[in-house]
Amino acid sequence: MVDTLPPGLRQRSAFLFLQGLLLAALILVSTGPFAAEKPYAPASLPGAVVVTAEEVVELTLSRPELVIIDSRKKTEYSKGHIEGAVNLLNTAMRREDMEAICADKTRPIVFYCNGVRCLRSSDALRKARGWGYRNTVWFRGGWKEWTDKRLPVIAD
Repeated sequence: MVDTLPPGLRQRSAFLFLQGLLLAALILVSTGPFAAEKPYAPASLPGAVVVTAEEVVELTLSRPELVIIDSRKKTEYSKGHIEGAVNLLNTAMRREDMEAICADKTRPIVFYCNGVRCLRSSDALRKARGWGYRNTVWFRGGWKEWTDKRLPVIAD
């Protein structure tokens, strides 16, 4: 086959082909078996007490003033949450929201999200600590641990 394209157009065509090939390779690597897994939440957070699902149950029974913050998306919260939990997405969380839920900064507050592969609750807890909340509890195992242990679930 005789190439009838002018040299400038031929170079542009080759460039676009290579660009498309590179884009396809990047998509494959970022979504396929080569994709990086979600990061793990840290093992601990400064100033927070890390608890298990059983300890959350104990806290809810022994501390009626306990506040529980579910840092997951509204759709996740609606499908199921810990009884009494208030949904407050970490990325939308503002100081005014926390103060409306819990004006007393010495009151115990439990933060949780989807589990050890979710960073929402650790982010929310850090924000709350930055706003002066000091009695912070982190349920690091979160929703996954809660449901794995078949503990009570409330759905909207």
